[in-house]
Amino acid sequence: MCSNVYWLTLFSLTDMAVHLSFLLIFTGLTGIDSITTLRKAAVEPGGSITIPCHYGSQYRNHVKYLCEGNYFSFCSIVVQTNTQHHSSRFAISDNKPQRIFTVIINNLTEMDTGYYWCGVEINGWSDDGNYFHLSVNRGTPSLYVVQQAITVSNGFNITINCHYKNSGEMKWCRLGGACVAGSSGTIDGTRVTINGSSPDVFTVIMSELTTESSGWYLCIKGDLDMPVHLTVTERHASSTTKSPTNSSPTATTPQHRVFILSFAIPLSLLIVIVVVALFMWFIFKRHQRNKAESTTTQDHTVDECLTYSDIVIKGNMRQMNEPTDESVIYSTPQTKKD
Repeated sequence: MCSNVYWLTLFSLTDMAVHLSFLLIFTGLTGIDSITTLRKAAVEPGGSITIPCHYGSQYRNHVKYLCEGNYFSFCSIVVQTNTQHHSSRFAISDNKPQRIFTVIINNLTEMDTGYYWCGVEINGWSDDGNYFHLSVNRGTPSLYVVQQAITVSNGFNITINCHYKNSGEMKWCRLGGACVAGSSGTIDGTRVTINGSSPDVFTVIMSELTTESSGWYLCIKGDLDMPVHLTVTERHASSTTKSPTNSSPTATTPQHRVFILSFAIPLSLLIVIVVVALFMWFIFKRHQRNKAESTTTQDHTVDECLTYSDIVIKGNMRQMNEPTDESVIYSTPQTKKD
C-alpha cells in the first residue's frame, strides 16, 4: 500500500514538473515581456514602415529576426541579423547599446496585412518573441506621422503631430519605458506636453531635450501605435539661441545652415563671375583707349617731321638740263693730222 502511494506521488510530481516546464517556456523564464514592440499599426499601400523591437540585456548577442504568421511556432522568417542577404522589401539592423533592433518593410501591399513577430533566437530552447499586427488598407491610415525619424540639437524643443481618424485615449510613450497619458508629464527627465484641442491631430511637445532623450517613442491613439525615432545631437558651441516651445524639427540650426549655404554658394559664384567680367571689360576698354592714343601720337609725329615750302617758278629760269655751274669747262675735240 505504501509502495503504491510512493509511486503515485512520484508520477504526480514528475507530471507536474513536465507541465511546469512547458508553462515556464511559454510564460516565464524564456522571457515574457523581455521583447517589447508596438501593438498594431496602419499603413497605406505603397508605403513603408519601420518597426522597433526592444529586447532584454540577456539577448544582446543573440540572433534577431522578423517572422510572419499567426502563430510564433509556425511563422516564416522574412529577415534576420545573421545573414548578408539584402532584400528590396525588408531590412534589419541591431543597435546593441540601446538593445533595439529595427525592421524596415517597404512597398507594402494589402497582402502584407497580418501578424508579425519580433523574434530572438535561443539555442537549445524555444525562441523568444512578441507580435504586432500590421494593417495595409487603401486611404489615409487611421494613425500616422509625417516622418518617423526626427533629428534635433541638444537643448532644443521638438513638436510631433500625430494624425488620427480613430477614437480612444491619446498617449506618448517611450518604447519599453514610461508613458504620458494626460496633458503633461515627464519621460526620463524630459518634459512632455500633449495638446489634443485640434481635430484629427494631437500634438506632442518635448522640451529641453538632451542626448539621453534619443530613442524610439510611440504615438498611441486607441489600439493603434505609430513609432517615432528621435535623435538628439550635441549642439555646436557657437549656437546659443534656443528654439521656442512650439518649434518644429525642420527649424533646427543645422538645417538652417544647409538652407543658407544652398543660396550662398551660387550667389558667391555669381559675384565672382560678375567681378571677372567687369575686370576683363575694363582691361579691354583701356587697351582700346591706349591704342587710339598711340595712333594719334604717331600722326602728330609724322606731321612734325615734314617741312612744307612753296616753290616759285620764274620766267627767265634756265632749263634743268643746262649746267649752271661756271666751273664747268667746255672743249671741242680736234682730229690730229699726221
